[in-house]
Amino acid sequence: MQNIRIMASAGKQFKGLMAATFTPMTTSSDINLPIIKQYVDYLVEKQHVKNIFVNGTTGEGVSLSVHERKQLTEEWVTHASGKMVQVMVHVGCLSLTDSKDLAVHAASCGADAISAMSPSFIKPSSPDALVSYLKEVACAAPSLPFYYYHIPSLTGIKFQVQDLLGKMKTQIPSFRGVKFSDVNLLDFGLCIKEHKEFDYLYGVDEQLLGAMAFGAQGAVGSTYNFLGKRTNDMLAAFQEGHLSKAQDIQFSIQSFITWVFHMGGGLAEFKDIMSYNSGIQLGPARLPLRSSFNAGHHVKVREEMERLCLV
Repeated sequence: MQNIRIMASAGKQFKGLMAATFTPMTTSSDINLPIIKQYVDYLVEKQHVKNIFVNGTTGEGVSLSVHERKQLTEEWVTHASGKMVQVMVHVGCLSLTDSKDLAVHAASCGADAISAMSPSFIKPSSPDALVSYLKEVACAAPSLPFYYYHIPSLTGIKFQVQDLLGKMKTQIPSFRGVKFSDVNLLDFGLCIKEHKEFDYLYGVDEQLLGAMAFGAQGAVGSTYNFLGKRTNDMLAAFQEGHLSKAQDIQFSIQSFITWVFHMGGGLAEFKDIMSYNSGIQLGPARLPLRSSFNAGHHVKVREEMERLCLV
């Protein structure tokens, strides 16, 4: 699937997969910048993924300092240059000032787009309040396309996206779409039906095929770090009309993700899986996360992936 670079002034829509990157860390949980070049090469050469979403949920963005997030953005942009199509940077914070600071920085160092989720502790009291917050963030970097990051399971913000789009369209000039990380395909489908002009990047990996049937052309997810090539096979099968083949691949991905969850897996364990499968030492997740996996789990993971034809 061909990827298309988005520019703020161009009406082109994003297509394809975007890996939500893990943040490389040392054994003492400091960010490990030298790993990023190897990481970029792995995504491009082994997974055929040429777009990345930096400092998001998978990247433990809200567990990082503003300074760390800036360092990571600079490193990802530097090493993605000439190799990747797009670097989208998540700039959302509990502090509006910090979010705007990160947006300005992303623009200054050459990022292709920015995204922000809602504050999740002191929450916006209404859809209008949320849009006002997002407008402030987006307007700090008006040259970059802006994407609202909808992830109600973590933020607790459950406003229907379809009710936000008209407000964002009129109030945020750089608004280009939504990173839609929710299982509510009713809301998702209505968004596409009513506002086809925007990008809808689906963010629930195990339901991507369903979202494609509603019209999603792009996706952002953590499993695309190590299942990108196989997921691209699914998207190609769907586009070519081979629904049964696409279903078989999605079922395999669903089975694997379910198996990891049953093993007690979460973000920290998926980071371990990425390290094990790629050979890139990404280090541990930062507290309060802690992986429960060990070498024995890694062997089982490999066996399960082979059984499901995911490697």
